This record gives sequence, structure tokens and C-alpha cells, in this order.
Amino acid sequence: MAKVTLVFAVLLIALGLAGFIGTGSEHYTALIPAALGLLLGIFGALSFSPDAGRRKLFMHINVTLGLLGFLGTVMGLLQWFQMLAGRVSKNPPATESKAAMAILCLVYVVLCIRSFIAARKARLV
Repeated sequence: MAKVTLVFAVLLIALGLAGFIGTGSEHYTALIPAALGLLLGIFGALSFSPDAGRRKLFMHINVTLGLLGFLGTVMGLLQWFQMLAGRVSKNPPATESKAAMAILCLVYVVLCIRSFIAARKARLV
């Protein structure tokens, strides 16, 4: 799961940089996905530890960060669906970026939960 975390870290960093550059490098809040991606990358790298307890700790930190990322952007996802239905958004690039971050974070959290369940089942067998 640590490798998957690094993939999502890269995707979030790319999303943040694309949003920042795409808005003319004026809106620093566009870098929020990149900041979350950087944190996921750091803790993801630390989760490559051979110590199972340490690996578990860092993966739980990562899934918590992913969940906070989703909860912080879920309104952007809802606004994006409204935008697709024809409602005008004040800032379409921000709405799209928040929606993309929400989707990435949700997929990441679901993958982590599935991995945690599989690890627990394997431990019980």
C-alpha cells in the first residue's frame, strides 16, 4: 500500500501544480492538493519501514490525511456536480480542482480501507 500512497502523492502534487500554474500562479490556495500530496509522500516513504508497527502507524496517518482531504473538498465535489447540471460557478477552475482532489482522496481512502481489512483477515488466518 506504500507504493499506492506514493502514486496518489504524485497525483495530488501534479493536481496542485497544474491548478496553480493554470490560474496564472496567482492563487496560492491552488497548491493545497500539492501540500497534501507532499505529506502523503513523506509518510508514504516512511511506511516502507521493515518494522510492522511503524509501517502500520504511518499508513494510518496517511489514511487519516486522505480522509481529511476528502472531507475538506467534498463540497467542491457537490458544486462540480451542480456545475455539470448547468449551474454557474464563481470559480470553475477551483471547483474542478476541489472535485478532483475529493475524488482522488476518496479513492485513496477506499483502497486503504480495503488493504487494512485484507491485512486483518490475513493476520487472523
